[in-house]
Formats: sequence, C-alpha cells, structure tokens
Amino acid sequence: MLSIVVPCFNEEASLPIFFEETEKVKRQLNMPFEYIFVNDGSSDQTLPVLRELYRAHPESVRYLSFSRNFGKEAALYAGLQAAKGDFVTVMDADLQDPPTLLPEMFAMLEAKPELDCVGTRRADRKGEPKIRSFFS
Repeated sequence: MLSIVVPCFNEEASLPIFFEETEKVKRQLNMPFEYIFVNDGSSDQTLPVLRELYRAHPESVRYLSFSRNFGKEAALYAGLQAAKGDFVTVMDADLQDPPTLLPEMFAMLEAKPELDCVGTRRADRKGEPKIRSFFS
C-alpha cells in the first residue's frame, strides 16, 4: 500500500483536482492508496472538502485537522505518524509534485532493491521569476 501524506493550508480549490489526478495514477500502479490529508488550520473550506472526500472514499481517504495553523512541518510529521503504507510519499495538493512521477519512482525502487528512498527535484525553473529561482 502507498500512503500519500498531503499537508493542506487553504487548499479547497486544488484538493478535488489533486485527488482526481492522483486517482488516475493509482489505476496505473494497480496498488491500494491511502490518502492522509492534514488540514493545517485552513481558514477557507478545506475541511468541508476533506470531509466530503472522506464520505465519498472512506476506504482510502483519511484526514487530520489542526485547531490552528502549526506549519507545514508539523502537518507533515502528523501525516507521517499516521501513515500505514508499505511506501510513503509526501505531496503538495497544488500539484507542484506531479503524481505522474509515481510510476517512475516505483520503477526505480523495483530496479534497485537496495534503495529504500527515491526523491525528485525540478530540473529547470523556466517561466519563474528570477528571484524565486534564486531562493529555490
């Protein structure tokens, strides 16, 4: 099983899109997914969206909700603590981390059994403001 930990702060608009795109990849990988969304004190409708995702998919969606904003690191830690999967990944709900990379990452793990961790990084930052690229 793959656990996908998703920290959420004011992500009401992106959550349904993220879920839909990730579900497409799930069908490609042919393995069970566990989504662990962590609402980090959002002030928009993130929590009701998470509740609806859970109602629609109780077999694969779980969520935690903080009483206030504790920061992304706290949300990640809580999600990682709750993860039950054989594999765990962390993804942003805004699709900054494309779910389409998951099959390639699994292929790397299968090709090299000695690996226990696979990561990705952006190859270029075309189209971003220079100051953002500098700080990244």
